[in-house]
Amino acid sequence: MAKPKDILPPVANKIPKELSIHNDIRVDNYFWMNDRENPKVIDYLNAENNYCDAKMSHTKAFQKSLFEEMKARIKEDDASVPYKYNGYWYITRFEKGKDYPVYTRKKDSLDNPEELLFDCNKMAEGHSYFKLVGISISPDNTKVSFGLDLSGRRQYTIQIKNLLTGVVENDNIENTTGSSTWGNDNTTLFFTKKDEKTLRAFQIYRYQLGSNKSELVFEEADDTFGVAVYKSKSRKYIIIACYSTLTNEYHILKSDEPLGKFKLFQQRVRGLEYSISHYDDHFYILCNKDKAFNFKLMKTPENDTALPQWSEVIPHRDDVLLENIDIFKDYLVLSERSNGLHQLRIKRWDNSEDYYLPFKSETYTAYTTTNVEFDTEILRYGYNSLTTSSSVIDFNMKTQTETVLKEQEVLGGTFKKENYESQRIWATADDGTKVPISLVYRKGVELNGSNPLLQYAYGSYGSTVDPYFSSLRLSLLDRGFIYAICHVRGGEYLGRHWYDNGKLLHKKNTFTDFIACSKFLISENFTSNKHLYAMGGSAGGLLMGAIINKAPELYNGVIAAVPFVDVITTMLDDSIPLTTGEYDEWGNPNDRLYYEYIKSYSPYDNVEAKEYPHLFVTSGLHDSQVQYWEPTKWVAKLRELKTDDNILLLRTNMDAGHGGASGRFEALKEDAEEYAFLLDLEGINT
Repeated sequence: MAKPKDILPPVANKIPKELSIHNDIRVDNYFWMNDRENPKVIDYLNAENNYCDAKMSHTKAFQKSLFEEMKARIKEDDASVPYKYNGYWYITRFEKGKDYPVYTRKKDSLDNPEELLFDCNKMAEGHSYFKLVGISISPDNTKVSFGLDLSGRRQYTIQIKNLLTGVVENDNIENTTGSSTWGNDNTTLFFTKKDEKTLRAFQIYRYQLGSNKSELVFEEADDTFGVAVYKSKSRKYIIIACYSTLTNEYHILKSDEPLGKFKLFQQRVRGLEYSISHYDDHFYILCNKDKAFNFKLMKTPENDTALPQWSEVIPHRDDVLLENIDIFKDYLVLSERSNGLHQLRIKRWDNSEDYYLPFKSETYTAYTTTNVEFDTEILRYGYNSLTTSSSVIDFNMKTQTETVLKEQEVLGGTFKKENYESQRIWATADDGTKVPISLVYRKGVELNGSNPLLQYAYGSYGSTVDPYFSSLRLSLLDRGFIYAICHVRGGEYLGRHWYDNGKLLHKKNTFTDFIACSKFLISENFTSNKHLYAMGGSAGGLLMGAIINKAPELYNGVIAAVPFVDVITTMLDDSIPLTTGEYDEWGNPNDRLYYEYIKSYSPYDNVEAKEYPHLFVTSGLHDSQVQYWEPTKWVAKLRELKTDDNILLLRTNMDAGHGGASGRFEALKEDAEEYAFLLDLEGINT
């Protein structure tokens, strides 16, 4: 990486602030950065961006080339596979050269004229950030509600469009999650409000169309819970979901009686996690009742839903995680995970058939997709692998035949899946646990220790990063990189215990697993510490901060995207979005036991005077998930203490939030800059 002598990094002011709890005092010299209204904070962020521009200036032409290369692989005038719902076919398409989707529908037949729902390109004009979510069609097909976010903070304004006139009505419902659902009277809309300060989803309202009046129907008093509202697939019930990390509760109301009173499904029991699906005269319940840590399926009569009435349908299995179900008139589809691999199991309600879809690879992803129709023999699912682009497939559950409706086109003429290979290997963690790694690379790569390798992981919230195809990733693979996804503890790749052993007082397993994978990849000559790179975002950014504190010598460079790095301070501030709802994930540091454990790994608190790898950090000024000041303070402290001359860059998007740029091509420019950073460290600039 070029290091122009005349470019000096910004130096942040140090204003010591003592933070005291449990008779322990921490001194935060950069606490003052927590105020986005402070002009000095904005000046510092701009200075960091200018420094990043200067240090990356010699890669600008390469970034543009990478951007065009990535863009050229994407079918710009693409469209989704249509799906039918309540008499209409719904289609999402992109137009050439445009950033945002166009939503349309056709009545009865795909041969009929197209009706425009939303052209997001026109709606986004004049806005630096734009996102439309929560499209919900009224039962009579004449109205659509939707949510708009123009800041990136995920505070959506719900609006309603008359589909007969094309006019957006004057109903503006602010500070919501963006999602809403209709009662069967076509005039009642249910939606979720957020707390103005913490952004916790905590209230469910009932809105009467045209009245500009909303009635509060439910408020969640426990600040460790969030709420949502939706309609069952059977369309018979409006359902309020209350959720925390470890506990669920539901309230139900018949869709035909939208002005009625919600009924409690089952009073919450701490540790009882479940979800509900309605079919015929029963609710089907995916739950962990009776210590079913990998979950099982139960059912209960719709008119008597209390816990004693729940009966078993699919028993718990120690070696199979039951992740989801899809209910059809004649079939039950189970989404399972065994030894880390997806399985789709199809079972007739009359028990005359019970079989699995066959998948042969060890580095694939398979999942059910848009299955909104109830009375059908067709299951729609998606499939891709590290070497195979995404497909959408309709599977006839009766004849057991399938039709590939769409396979993602990789344009440009250079991609052939037979030129790449993938494998799954297993590293051994410090405690003897075997940790799986999914790898992909171009065929012919010699395992001589000189290959650049990008190692990725997330490892929190039970969220599993499955082996998936990426056309962007080809820009690394075609330049000699190996790409590795490490399925570290904290995700659910190997079942619920895999998650439980990577959270709370076991959180450090996530970090030591990743480091063990790095050492294994080096020992097996996939790469060396001179060519090993690591990448993670959000909670995966916490992982990046932890590994470079613990084992910086293993990595030549690291990308930390919107990293959650000031863990102890954030988890002590219950005014920040997400904090109270995260106590069951990280622990509550108001308890001394958790305070000391979190403090022992929190990246910001453990920065030391030592050498660190090259580092590229990203942030969003309006981020509601990881506040911008966390990566900003971390970079300032690293600049103060690190003893090396390695590059350290902070790129803050001054217009966006947690997800980065909102347009599909604007987001590609961010990817191109990150790739240019990695490739430049390898001396690759074409």
